[in-house]
Amino acid sequence: MPPTGHRPAPEHTHPDEVPVLTALAALADPVRLTLVRELAGSDDWTRACGSFDVPVGKAALSHHFAVLRAAGLVEQRDQGPKRVNRLRRPEFDTRFPGLLDLVLRPDAAAAPA
Repeated sequence: MPPTGHRPAPEHTHPDEVPVLTALAALADPVRLTLVRELAGSDDWTRACGSFDVPVGKAALSHHFAVLRAAGLVEQRDQGPKRVNRLRRPEFDTRFPGLLDLVLRPDAAAAPA
């Protein structure tokens, strides 16, 4: 899709270029984990950045998405005035088999005893 001109297109890191510690650090933050979980339950390209119910402002949300892009977890593109997202699950699963399965399990959100 050609750029819309209102802002630069986001830069993406392919999961093949991501060290495991970068991936783990990205997934360790509760806000980013919420974003990944919500994207995992959504169809590709259906969730705009502003559609997530997270307790951070716009600038912090942009930062969280930048971290997820740098970790190879999220791909973004502009659709008109909105930036929409997709979880790069197939690519990420190839690079880190089973990691997202563990993180996305319902019991993974439980606090340790």
